[in-house]
Amino acid sequence: MTFLPLSIAVLTVSDTRTPDTDKSGNYLAQAIEAAGHRCAEVVIVPDDIYQIRAQVSAWIAAAHIDVIITTGGTGFTGRDTTPDALTPLFDHAIPGFGEQFRALSYQEIGSSTIQSRCIAGFANRTVIFALPGSTGACRTGWEGLIQEQLDSRHQPCNFANLVKRGAGQHGH
Repeated sequence: MTFLPLSIAVLTVSDTRTPDTDKSGNYLAQAIEAAGHRCAEVVIVPDDIYQIRAQVSAWIAAAHIDVIITTGGTGFTGRDTTPDALTPLFDHAIPGFGEQFRALSYQEIGSSTIQSRCIAGFANRTVIFALPGSTGACRTGWEGLIQEQLDSRHQPCNFANLVKRGAGQHGH
């Protein structure tokens, strides 16, 4: 099997972070490149449902973006609207992602993991992952789930072969 490098966009959802203080977005960008993929764009938007939706919609429509990873806005405070912004955009939800993320996270932070509304889904052959805003949660999501699922060599199936045109479903 051949490794298929993907083009991945990172969106940080925050009212306070800047490119210099965005540890989670910077971690994801570095992890993406270290895994052999291309970090196509890193953008920060405020915790605003319409700005989140507008940026992600633009990437969903862009032929050069295979994957979108968001960080932040997945909790329960008044401004945490990332899942609410993304869910209407999905052609298909990936319920197992949030379930498995919380199972992994439970080992690290215990019952506090139930306060994470992290989600994932597909839209226009683009896979979208919404992670919590902490760097630790981004590391858990990337190392525990996303990195392996974006590796076209991972068997029996992976998301890389679903988003790359011509790769074939599940690598077959």
